[in-house]
Amino acid sequence: MATIAVLGTLDTKGLEHGYVAELIRQRGHQTLIIDTGTGSAPQIIPDISREEVAAAGKVDLAALVARQDRGEAVTAMAGAAAALLSQLASEGRVQGVISLGGGGGTAIGSAAMRALPIGFPKVMVSTLAAGNVAPYVGTKDIVMFPSIVDVSGINRISRVLLARAAGAICGMVEAEPAAGQDKPLIAASMFGNTTTCVNAAKQILEDAGYEVLVFHSTGMGGRIMESIIESGMISGVLDVTTTEWADELVGGVLGAGPARLDAAGKGAVPAIVTPGCLDMVNFGERASIPAKFADRLFYQHNPQVTLMRTTPEECAELGRILAEKVNAYLGPVTVLLPIKAISIISAEGQPFHDAAADAALFAAIRQHLKPGIPLMEMDCEINDPAFASACAQALLKMMAG
Repeated sequence: MATIAVLGTLDTKGLEHGYVAELIRQRGHQTLIIDTGTGSAPQIIPDISREEVAAAGKVDLAALVARQDRGEAVTAMAGAAAALLSQLASEGRVQGVISLGGGGGTAIGSAAMRALPIGFPKVMVSTLAAGNVAPYVGTKDIVMFPSIVDVSGINRISRVLLARAAGAICGMVEAEPAAGQDKPLIAASMFGNTTTCVNAAKQILEDAGYEVLVFHSTGMGGRIMESIIESGMISGVLDVTTTEWADELVGGVLGAGPARLDAAGKGAVPAIVTPGCLDMVNFGERASIPAKFADRLFYQHNPQVTLMRTTPEECAELGRILAEKVNAYLGPVTVLLPIKAISIISAEGQPFHDAAADAALFAAIRQHLKPGIPLMEMDCEINDPAFASACAQALLKMMAG
């Protein structure tokens, strides 16, 4: 039997949360009802009051309510709920969480869930679940469950959807992960254009007794990898595909934010860094590309993805950024350069081959990289087995040291 937190604004959606809590109890689990409302009195009696939630986040609830600023109230209670739920989970008092909400309720509930570790069962029933949920999910495994109708009363549609959501969180807390021998973890970044390299290096690392988590360098993939590294779970980083920095710099759709490449450095985690796929900036369909790029070189990767070649000037700036990120690393790090190609399509004879752009990238890395940081240059393409082996062996050597 598990205890599931049922968290929400009980002043406006108390009856709905109470309904879900009763369904959970009918399945044999306990509930801990938490009130995050700041309006009228709660519609049901909570186990943890809004005053207790506010106190967990050092929020002056009386002053907050007096100001009558809904946006401020949502922001404050979101932070307080995150602090409280994180504490409850770390103390083992709850084993899962479910919340129901519209805009404000989703902001509060999802913020609380983002404070929880990956693998902790989380279900957010939301009116916003059919749209862009990235701001609510972030880098965590929150299950966004569409409410279809507003969370406003129990009716023939909400009755069905809320019952399914209650069943979902119960099933999640009941599901036991398969037992297995935990091995030291390595995080690796990969794109379609570096798959061969990463797969070959992954095999070498696995043969050496490590488990490799591969993250797709699609913006969110990089953010999630950084989050996992920050968690302290990772023993080494194989950052072969740093392409998200091209999107971040130039304005593509797969940027991972300015903190990309920071986590390994701050955590002193041994890392391999290469300029994989910095030859390309990602956009959607051709028609979606901003007009200012009309005269650039493009490659249609598929009907939904159009790649744009980075220029020598952009590559020089990317080389500087990459080097300065690496310069800040507190732990062992090695930079490897595949001189003949940094992606499949940048090789000689391929659509994105641009010797001047690659030369500018490599020159900037050499110029800005701090003396003493190992720099290996190999006269091969990034997907050459020799390059993959060099990356893996260098990482193994650093981790052993």
